Amino acid sequence: MNHGIEFKGVTKRYGSDAAAPLAVKGIDFVVPKGTLTTILGPSGCGKTTTLRMIAGLESPSGGQIFIDGKDVTTLGPADRNVSLVFQSYALFPHMNVLENVCYGLKMSNVPKAEATRRAREVLNGVGLVGFDDRLPSELSGGQQQRVALARALVLEPAVLLFDEPLSNLDARLRREMREEIRSLQQRLKLTVAYVTHDQSEALAVSDQIIVMNQGLIAQSGTPQDMYERPQSEFVAGFMGEAMLFPGTADADGRVQLGPITLAARPGVAAGPVKVAVRPEAWHIGAAASADATSLPATLLKSAYLGSFFEYTFETALGKIFVVSPDLTNVLPVGATVVLRLADHGVSVVRVA
Repeated sequence: MNHGIEFKGVTKRYGSDAAAPLAVKGIDFVVPKGTLTTILGPSGCGKTTTLRMIAGLESPSGGQIFIDGKDVTTLGPADRNVSLVFQSYALFPHMNVLENVCYGLKMSNVPKAEATRRAREVLNGVGLVGFDDRLPSELSGGQQQRVALARALVLEPAVLLFDEPLSNLDARLRREMREEIRSLQQRLKLTVAYVTHDQSEALAVSDQIIVMNQGLIAQSGTPQDMYERPQSEFVAGFMGEAMLFPGTADADGRVQLGPITLAARPGVAAGPVKVAVRPEAWHIGAAASADATSLPATLLKSAYLGSFFEYTFETALGKIFVVSPDLTNVLPVGATVVLRLADHGVSVVRVA
């Protein structure tokens, strides 16, 4: 089976010194054809280096890279049938929209009439009909992003790469553009590798998420896997705002978290564990309803964010951050309540 992208034991060391540290430490992954994989991680984790190796802008120090089943490890960018959409858009300021989109075709010696026809088709597909003669300086940030996307799509690449494509846009435009990128990817069945540091962006657009840390793959899987079933403290803390609490598992897989006993968790070995709890997993109840499944809490801080409240409680487990969608029963600072855990948003992970 030919995968869209495949890495086999790929390493990357900068410089010729064999003792220099590895930026990427022997990673293996597959991006299936026609799917979108996001490479996610903190600054310095190796995600951008990985994307640049797919594009051919960096050469791996070891291992193999395949695109569409072809070994491209030693090929340059022009021989890979890959297009890269840069964070800065990298539009030519002296060229109008049509000229920017046609540029790659012109460099590939496509006849002018054919290049113009293909460029206008793609501009229509990204919602820029009638913008042919505009200069980049006359466009909004979202429109510039669409031109950069059209310029990449017109080359009909086997693989489309995005490097932090939405980081220069405001929150509303980011949401619109990520929906547009996802819609185009699914409609055209594009194979896409997408690099971002934004977890919500990754969850919204991806078929698969690869979380990297210190040059290694910490975990990969579907967005739901990564958010609801993290396999380590790092992934649990990185994907969203999970708080990590120390707990103890018994021989039957039940976990004691302070005064709360969690139901048996298959595959959890007896001994110390960490319990990752998402802020939306806590349910707030009246103090009078306290029982063995609840945690007494006192409200320390409250913040209104439009569609929900953020609360910080003092408890026997320390300070706990809670997100509540209840806009009717607003708690005053100092209120005493009990917190209970929902079935979702709670993971037990191994102690690092």
